[in-house]
Amino acid sequence: MATIALVDDDENILASLKIFLEAEGYTVRGYHDGATALAALVENPPDIAVLDIKMPRMDGIEVLRRLRQTSNLPVIFLTSKDEEMDEVVGFNVGADDYIKKPFSPRLVNERIKALLRRARVGVGANGDNGDKKPIVRGQLTLDPNRHACTWKGEPVRLTVTEFLILQALAQRPGYVKSRDNLMDAAYDDQVYVDDRTIDSHIKRLRKKFRDVDDTFDAIETLYGVGYRYNEI
Repeated sequence: MATIALVDDDENILASLKIFLEAEGYTVRGYHDGATALAALVENPPDIAVLDIKMPRMDGIEVLRRLRQTSNLPVIFLTSKDEEMDEVVGFNVGADDYIKKPFSPRLVNERIKALLRRARVGVGANGDNGDKKPIVRGQLTLDPNRHACTWKGEPVRLTVTEFLILQALAQRPGYVKSRDNLMDAAYDDQVYVDDRTIDSHIKRLRKKFRDVDDTFDAIETLYGVGYRYNEI
C-alpha cells in the first residue's frame, strides 16, 4: 500500500486520520508543522501528502510552493477556511485536490484513493492499463508511462492533474475541450471541482512552459467555450 504524509497542527485530526488510514492498510507519517514536514517530504518523499493550510512555522501554501520547485508529489489540501480565494491560491501553487473541514476520515480516504489512481504510472484518467506510446505534437512530447513531459527537448515538470489536462488537450490538437471535458479527463468521478479549478491548472501549465520558452502559446483559450491545443 501507499505511504501517506499527514501534516496538521491539530493533534486530534492527525491522530484520528492516522488511525483510520493505517487501518485501511496505508503507511502513515504524521507531522505537526510545515517546516518539519517540508524537510521530510524532500528527504524521503511519500506517495501522497495531505496538508493543512493553516499551520505554525510554515503554512501549507508555502510548503507546497517550495515543494513544487523540485517535486510532482500528489498533494491534497485540508483547510477550515471558507473563503473561495484559499482554493484559488491552493490550486495556483499546484494542489491536486482540496477538502474543507470538518470532514469524515472516510471522505479523505476516498480522495486519497482517487488521487493515487490518477497518479499511478501507466494508468490514464479512465483507468486503462498497459504501455502507452508517447504523444508527440510538434515541440511537445508526453510520455504517459514515465509521466514525463518535454518541450523543445527541455523537461517540464508537471503535477498529476496538469499532466492529465495537457494530455487530454494534446490528444486531439485543434479540437476544443470544454472545462467539463477537462474535469472528466483529470479528475475521478467522486471528486467535484468547478470551472475555476481548471482555469487555475491551465494558468500554471502556461507558466511552466513559458519558464522554458517565453514564446509558448500552444494552449488557446476560447472564452465561454473552453481550451484547445494548437500543434506547433
